[in-house]
Amino acid sequence: IDTAGRLHVDQDLMDQLVEIKKRTKPHNVLLAVDAMTGQDAVNVAEQFAAATEFDGVLMTKLDGDARGGAALSVKAVTGKPILYASTGEKLDELERFHPDRMAQRILGMGDVLSLIEKAEKEIDVSDAEDLERKLRRNEFTLDDFLKQLKQVRKMGPLTSVLGMMPGMGKAMKELKNANVDDRELDRLEAIILSMTAAERSNPDVIRGSRRRRIAMGSGTNVQAVKQLTKQFDQMRKVMKQVASGKMPSPEALMQGQLSAKRRR
Repeated sequence: IDTAGRLHVDQDLMDQLVEIKKRTKPHNVLLAVDAMTGQDAVNVAEQFAAATEFDGVLMTKLDGDARGGAALSVKAVTGKPILYASTGEKLDELERFHPDRMAQRILGMGDVLSLIEKAEKEIDVSDAEDLERKLRRNEFTLDDFLKQLKQVRKMGPLTSVLGMMPGMGKAMKELKNANVDDRELDRLEAIILSMTAAERSNPDVIRGSRRRRIAMGSGTNVQAVKQLTKQFDQMRKVMKQVASGKMPSPEALMQGQLSAKRRR
C-alpha cells in the first residue's frame, strides 16, 4: 500500500497512517524519505517513528543534487535501518542500500561497486567484446558511439552515473553550471539519427550542406552538428591513447567536454 506522501509533519495524515496499519496489518512497513528535503525529511521521519512502528527506510531521489546526507540523520532519529535507495521512478532503479557506498558518495569519493554492478547488468558482454575489437582496429564509428550512448542511458541519469565515478566532484559542479544533463544526450542522439549510414561511418564527409541538412533534421543548428563531430574526433583520439596504454583521468576527459561545450 502506497500511502499519501507529505513533505511536512501533518497530524491528520499521521493518524490516517495509524488507522491504515491497524486495518491492513502489513507484514512490513517502510518510510520513503526524499533525500533532497533535508531537515524536513528528518522531522517527518521523527514524527513517523513516534506515531507507528516500522521496519526500515527507503531513500528516494538519490539521482538529484543531494548526496544522501539526510540518510545519516534519518537513521539517527529513528534507529531504523535504511533498506533501499532509488535513483528514479522505474522498478529497476530501486536498489539495496549499502551504507559503506553511501559514505563514499557523501565524501565525494564515488561509488565504484554500484557503477560496476549497473554496468554488468546493462552492458551486453558480446557488444563489449565487439567494441574492443573495433577499438583495436581503429574502426569506431558514430553507430558504435550511439550504441554506447544508449547503454549508458540504461544505467540511469547522467548525473547519477557520473556521481559514482571517483574524483568527479569538481566536474559535477561544472556539469551543473554548464546545464549539461540528459537532454544533452537526447540532442546528440537526434543529431546522429539524422545522418545517413555513410555519414555515421565516416563523419569526415560531413561539411557545408550536409551539416545544414542534419541540423534541420535533428531540430538543432549547424554549430551543434559541428561540435558533435569535433567531440567524436576527440573521442577517437582518446581511444588511441587507451589502446597505447595512456589513459586520461575521467575528470580530465569531462573537463575537455565541458570546455568544448562552452566554445559553442
